Amino acid sequence: MDIKIQETKLREAASEGTDAFLTCIRDAILEAIGGEVNAATMPLLNGEQTTLLAYFILREEVMDGGFVQLIHNGYGPFIFLNPFAKAMRLWGAHDMSKLIYKGRKFFEEHGEALTADLSDEEFMALFEQYPEGDDLDDAFIEMEEETTDLIAHYVDEHLEQFLTVVK
Repeated sequence: MDIKIQETKLREAASEGTDAFLTCIRDAILEAIGGEVNAATMPLLNGEQTTLLAYFILREEVMDGGFVQLIHNGYGPFIFLNPFAKAMRLWGAHDMSKLIYKGRKFFEEHGEALTADLSDEEFMALFEQYPEGDDLDDAFIEMEEETTDLIAHYVDEHLEQFLTVVK
């Protein structure tokens, strides 16, 4: 899908920093697919666009509620059973790639329990029942800023694979 963005809009976002730059691109991709990442919209995107959206989902979920929440909210298969970790490595985010593989092991071992239909109280208890999620969360938080910078650099160097910049 050819997604277009105004050069001035992209330049303005880039001048605000890494997060604004990536968010601007993410928003353009989401707008092009109607705002939702699902089975109907995924085929409209290329691998690079999908990987960027996956990183945003991973980051938002983990920063909000950790790997336990990411998996509980149903993103385990999207993040761990697709070539996302490999893409992170290819984009230069080697430490994040390794963390995703560790997260996959956690998902494979505990995914069924973590994705069960639970009350709020039962969900909160998951954090105590699966403390290894805390280790993954801590590692993610430690590398998030550097990873986001690496991803922004990759996206900037390969912008044409994400969208078309129009004057």
